[in-house]
Amino acid sequence: MDGTLVDSTAAVEVVWTELADRYGLDAAEILSVAHGVRAIDTMRRFVPQDEVAGAVALLEERELGMMDGVVEVPGAIDYLRALDIPYAIVTSAAPALAHARLAAAGIPLPEVLITAVDVTQGKPSPEGYLLAAQRLGVPIVDCVVFEDAEAGILAGLAAGADVVVVGGWESETTRGLERIADYR
Repeated sequence: MDGTLVDSTAAVEVVWTELADRYGLDAAEILSVAHGVRAIDTMRRFVPQDEVAGAVALLEERELGMMDGVVEVPGAIDYLRALDIPYAIVTSAAPALAHARLAAAGIPLPEVLITAVDVTQGKPSPEGYLLAAQRLGVPIVDCVVFEDAEAGILAGLAAGADVVVVGGWESETTRGLERIADYR
């Protein structure tokens, strides 16, 4: 969702930097691995275990308060409205944050929304995409995943879906995959 349909980059960077400062951590290091990953999974890597729940709650509260500047990835709304097939959104965001960001960007809620709390393992696990396909009633091999982050790309590929890279992310994983800059 973030980076594929919604551009919330500015808010994400501000909030994660604040959190890094609060815990005496390197913001650049956190930001280099947090994109596309559930907050709880990122926190487990950087924050003492007994502080993970509090850090996640603080992060989510701050992110919910930063909707200014959250916009659609260019063309996303028109693209979704033109789809004549069922679709799902699979996001590493918590439910409240997913709903708030989609609303802020004007993105309609999908028939199926899989959030951080719907899975036991976040991306790069394929669990979210497999669950979305199941809830849509569509075989995963007939699904196309649009992703912008390494963790999500790996999850889509591991699920068995076709993957389209949105934006400029490049890695060994993205080599040979279809790519779009945005939806225009």
